[in-house]
Amino acid sequence: MSELSIFPAVLPVFGVIAIGWAMRWLNWLSAEADQSLLRININLLFPCLVLHETLGNPALDRWDNLLMAPLVGLLTVVAGIWISRWCAAPLGIRDDCEARTFAVTTGIYNYGYIPLPLSMLLFPGTGTAGVLFVHNVGVEIAMWTLGVDMLSGGRGKRDWKRFLNVPLFAVLAALLLNLVGAGNHLPVPMVTGLKWLGQCAIPMSLILIGAVVFDHQKEFYSRSAWRVIGGAVLLRMLLFPILFLVLERFLPASQDLKRVMVLELAMPAAVFPIVMARHYGANPATAIQVVLGTSLVGFFTIPLWIRFGLHWAGL
Repeated sequence: MSELSIFPAVLPVFGVIAIGWAMRWLNWLSAEADQSLLRININLLFPCLVLHETLGNPALDRWDNLLMAPLVGLLTVVAGIWISRWCAAPLGIRDDCEARTFAVTTGIYNYGYIPLPLSMLLFPGTGTAGVLFVHNVGVEIAMWTLGVDMLSGGRGKRDWKRFLNVPLFAVLAALLLNLVGAGNHLPVPMVTGLKWLGQCAIPMSLILIGAVVFDHQKEFYSRSAWRVIGGAVLLRMLLFPILFLVLERFLPASQDLKRVMVLELAMPAAVFPIVMARHYGANPATAIQVVLGTSLVGFFTIPLWIRFGLHWAGL
């Protein structure tokens, strides 16, 4: 698989994000509609996608995937946050609030909206997307524990209600149905409905990301912006992929989990910490700078890292 074959899979992701940006600019998508669309996406469309990709997925019959995938998600995010916190001061980010926001936003890679469509485009017919959903359970645990503590300066209450969301229950329900052997025996109309609704989840998510980027793009510029962006790109797009590759080489993981790790090592910063930074009294402007900076660089580096990661892992 060459960079030229990976790039066409990456391009639609950023293209749909750009469409979301344009829709907000043209006022076709109002800010008032965001919450309704987000609720539909989280509570209906994404759970349908989870169920469609995990029910009857043979990769989830393996206990090493069920145990190791969330553990990889948990440990890589915890390590990313702490390494980013330690590196903040040497990178010139000395304000405590700014450094804590930098640490969380840089440490949490994009674990859904970009790697999910890429897993379905690059590895069709495999169990990779299902393993990705299980992996993301560990990411969510790290985000709502260490992430919240870091953003709030140790004063925040862990918001477990956000962790206990409908997509998580969909993952658990699918695993239970698979365990009792019902995953492959659902009525065809139900499977078709899950497929149709699930196919709407990713485009809507990417459109909403583009709209959020439009809303906050002015905050991209500040006196310290380039220091924050440079540090985030150095860590998220260079150091962390190398550490991921080392882990991938020595971890006795399945082929599907290795594919998930290749996708995640190439990812820019996750978008949701922007919302978390605002909610927990941190620095949203810093979060926006990290997300936009790593995403712009990621447009060029994602195909390169995926290609190298697959070769490194012998996939």
